[in-house]
Amino acid sequence: MTTARPVVRNFVGADGVVLAADVWGEASRPAVVLLHGGGQTRHAWSRTGARLAALGWRVVAPDLRGHGDSGWSADGDYGLGLYADDVRALLAGLDGLGARPVLVGASLGGLSALLAAGEAPGAAVRALVLVDVAHRPDPRGFRRIAEFMRGAPEGFASVAEAVAATRAYLPQRSRPADSAGMRNNLRRRGDRWIWHWDPRMLDSFEDRMDPPGMAERLLSAGRRAAVPILLVRGQVSDVVREDIAEQFCDRVPGARRVDVAGAGHMVAGDRNDPFLDAIVPFLEDIG
Repeated sequence: MTTARPVVRNFVGADGVVLAADVWGEASRPAVVLLHGGGQTRHAWSRTGARLAALGWRVVAPDLRGHGDSGWSADGDYGLGLYADDVRALLAGLDGLGARPVLVGASLGGLSALLAAGEAPGAAVRALVLVDVAHRPDPRGFRRIAEFMRGAPEGFASVAEAVAATRAYLPQRSRPADSAGMRNNLRRRGDRWIWHWDPRMLDSFEDRMDPPGMAERLLSAGRRAAVPILLVRGQVSDVVREDIAEQFCDRVPGARRVDVAGAGHMVAGDRNDPFLDAIVPFLEDIG
């Protein structure tokens, strides 16, 4: 029987880094791997994971390296290629899979999934769901993310202060009933609360804005993956413009797009039920 509460498992990443993951569902079920965005943790997928498991999927949601309870890069390297290698290593460590998994990746997780599937050695996957990420971002939205992530280097005096900062950054999101969920993204340092990720990651993060050749590299990876791709765009996203999403789908065979009304860049967090309504038919269609 599938339960709403996940089991925590550890996997080994590309260079031995430990990746903590929430796992729902039975090993014999078709698998979906949920990869969160930069600055998030696996808990961003809590409602999505429980719902997909209830619908009969085995769901694995890891903390990416440098995030949450996973290990940090000893040398501070957080390049996209290393994240893609982590995805490949994670998939190799999944036991009892009856078929290739579907990768669902938001932002950084989506880029990692795309490269893992579309560049050698290509990970064997059934399909990709790219959540508000394409081959290039809108620089204005990308800078806004970076500014928010750099905005509290000394942390917060309380969880409530972190909640207030996040609400100001995400005004379209409905207010949570309590602040308990925010604790999953924070850790204590003395009498302060700081974000639960390695701050060195931001140096690599900002290098990804739109370096020469990156857009064509990602488009090429999408073509080489040769699997169905669903691009789920937040309708009010300031990171993936409508024209960029259309261009991605035009240039990558097998890619199609759906917009989630009222959602920004953090689609699943902003509008989880409509997000699920968008992806479940796609998952069911690919069997």
